[in-house]
Amino acid sequence: MSDSLARVTAWTAAHPLTPSEVDCATAVMLKILDGKCKMHPGEKRRMAELYDAVKAQPGVLLGGDLHALIAAARGDADDALRNHIYEQRVLAESAISRPVMKAFKARIRAEGLFDDEQESTDDGAEENA
Repeated sequence: MSDSLARVTAWTAAHPLTPSEVDCATAVMLKILDGKCKMHPGEKRRMAELYDAVKAQPGVLLGGDLHALIAAARGDADDALRNHIYEQRVLAESAISRPVMKAFKARIRAEGLFDDEQESTDDGAEENA
């Protein structure tokens, strides 16, 4: 386990995610994979590590089918798979209310998930991740 993943795993132990927040982490991972995430590269890595740390936990709306899709897309994704990821990301984001996603993003920032990342995020990146 990398030092960064170990740090995220420790962070999740100290700051457990709710099932709704697990859904948010899954949706952000889909957005990273479809190339639409506007976070800085270090933050994308940290979010991917957060997803890895919580993907076995239950969500409210999103589950195993998306985890299998994410695992496949992390390999060598062709155009058809990338399009399927995009479609699933749009559906996932539609299922999660905007206030729930905004609260999730605010919480992980406030509780220090990105504290050791050197790259800052502009307002648009936080809104569009």
